[in-house]
Amino acid sequence: MYFVTYQYNAFSEGGILTADENKVLPITTIGKLMGLKFPERLIDFIPMATDDLLLAIKKVMTEHSNLGIHLNLVKLLAPIPKPPRNVFCLGKNYADHAQEIKNIPSMGNIPENPIYFSKLPTSITGPDTVILSHAKATKQIDYEAELAIIIGKEGTDIAKENAEDYIFGYTIANDITARDLQKKHSQWYKGKSLDTFCPLGPRILHKNDLRLPFDLAITCRVNGEERQHSHTSRMIFDIPAIIADLSQGMTLLPGDIILTGTPAGVGFALDPPQFLKHGDVIEAEIEKIGILRNTIE
Repeated sequence: MYFVTYQYNAFSEGGILTADENKVLPITTIGKLMGLKFPERLIDFIPMATDDLLLAIKKVMTEHSNLGIHLNLVKLLAPIPKPPRNVFCLGKNYADHAQEIKNIPSMGNIPENPIYFSKLPTSITGPDTVILSHAKATKQIDYEAELAIIIGKEGTDIAKENAEDYIFGYTIANDITARDLQKKHSQWYKGKSLDTFCPLGPRILHKNDLRLPFDLAITCRVNGEERQHSHTSRMIFDIPAIIADLSQGMTLLPGDIILTGTPAGVGFALDPPQFLKHGDVIEAEIEKIGILRNTIE
């Protein structure tokens, strides 16, 4: 089951893709068909999404397969356009990426424990949007294709074996980074959080259709040239480990977004480095989830 946030005319709300993936059915419409009142925003629906409710929704959508808005009439937005909290991120969570940057000052080697940082909610943008170049602030914009976890319910001190219970689903992120700002400020927050530096989407695949453990191909292309290609099974810290560690003493909330790290092939580690420039088209693709496409403005 794929969840999206879309804009139709001037109105935006959450929806679920039909079985053929050609149309989107508004969550509010599904609620009316079930005699229930569902919220317009996907982030508000997420805490309600029990397995029993989703089974009932799937049945209703099958019975009303003629309903829905064709995707060519809507604009897909980031699934969670305005999260209430910062985006959680992991650094150096693929061994090949840690190796490719080990000789760069301050970047270190393969981590023994997860490395966390965050991105501002205002850094989020959706699929098929522009990434602002911020020419006055940076000259070294880079890409990082990543699998993103969407948390489904509140939890603290979550055990690894229970981690999947707290997941709503998965989407694609591109952890756009200003490498010169990252180096200048030592701490990564500024270089990761410029406006539009967190493309997200185009849809969330619910966890029931992607049970742990899984191994998905993850790829990034710039102007059609493949720069990154790996598999999610190559993470140093896997998804249960991330959720268990991050939630120790810290409450995770429904709608929280966790970026799980990027594989080798980032632009600044190439010889010579290849940073993004005006007009470049970046495609981050993850098997079974889709393609997140953005353009540098």
